[in-house]
Amino acid sequence: MGMIKETWGALYMVWGDSHDQLLERSINSLKLYHPDLPIHVHRVEDTNNDSASAVMFLVKAAMAKLSPFENTLYLDADTIVMGPLDYGFAKAEQFGIACCICECPWAQRYTGLKHMDGLVEYNTGVLFFTKKAQPSLYLWEQLARVTDSSVRYNDEQGENVMDHNDQAAFARAIEMTGFNPYVLPINWNLRPRWQRSFFGPLRIWHDVAPPPPELASVNSYYDKEDPIFFELRMT
Repeated sequence: MGMIKETWGALYMVWGDSHDQLLERSINSLKLYHPDLPIHVHRVEDTNNDSASAVMFLVKAAMAKLSPFENTLYLDADTIVMGPLDYGFAKAEQFGIACCICECPWAQRYTGLKHMDGLVEYNTGVLFFTKKAQPSLYLWEQLARVTDSSVRYNDEQGENVMDHNDQAAFARAIEMTGFNPYVLPINWNLRPRWQRSFFGPLRIWHDVAPPPPELASVNSYYDKEDPIFFELRMT
């Protein structure tokens, strides 16, 4: 069971009620390890039109204004907490932001960032932050309105285009302000469709699909005294 400070809290954002089942799953997992942590759910009306995705990412980029907490953990609804999160909150207090590098780390893949060679992209689906980071977070909100975050990608159906993504503006804001977030290992925001292996205990699973049952026993193993670290590969 993780410790709790009264200034800590968790923030979720949901659009309409289409993700309520995932939201409930995530909140229940969080309460297993932090039952007394305050939780704030910000709901955005589902407009069901072509601009809905753009609105969604604009609202997400405004999370610093929407959080009622001094030290906030933002979680996407498709996350599952699998261990205590005290370390993430502590690193946010120390550095202002604690987060993971995105599974695709190259922010220059976005149309509006093609000129920013090597720019690092962070995943904003798991984000610890405090008021120390307000200049970067407020700039993120502003840049989300003007940055061309469209990106071309390939999948099973061939080439497609994603029109909007909040992470492009986040990467640009971090770069422009010269802010140095604390980078957590992938165990804190595992994206299993792309990250197929990891070492050590898992803290946050980030996917619509549930984690395989054996992951619970892996975490229990690392709770033992002096465990031997090994690589876990998912099939």
